[in-house]
Amino acid sequence: MRVRTGTVTRRRHRKIIKAVKGQYGSRGRLFRRSNEAWLKSSWYAYRDRRSRRRDMRRLWITRINAAARLNDLSYSRFIYGLKQANIALDRKVLADMAVRDPGAFAQVVEAAKAAS
Repeated sequence: MRVRTGTVTRRRHRKIIKAVKGQYGSRGRLFRRSNEAWLKSSWYAYRDRRSRRRDMRRLWITRINAAARLNDLSYSRFIYGLKQANIALDRKVLADMAVRDPGAFAQVVEAAKAAS
């Protein structure tokens, strides 16, 4: 006797089609096209979660470099000075400080200059 999987298969198909709802044409209607679209979008999402981290770090470094140069110090000398001064601020915090509170950032730069 064979096993009939109609309800299970239908549920699985509906789940995938619901996940890609709103996509163009058959990608949002037909199971096979929906499954392809869902797999591809899942791969892109996984990959781009990692690339977003890289992009954000690049943005932070650019902002820190610009702010440090306004205080007559290059990015590399600034980071070296922070390490010498035992100031443990990550790039995200430094970039935020450079944009929102330039006065406090200038004090950190002075501390880094003094230490190097």
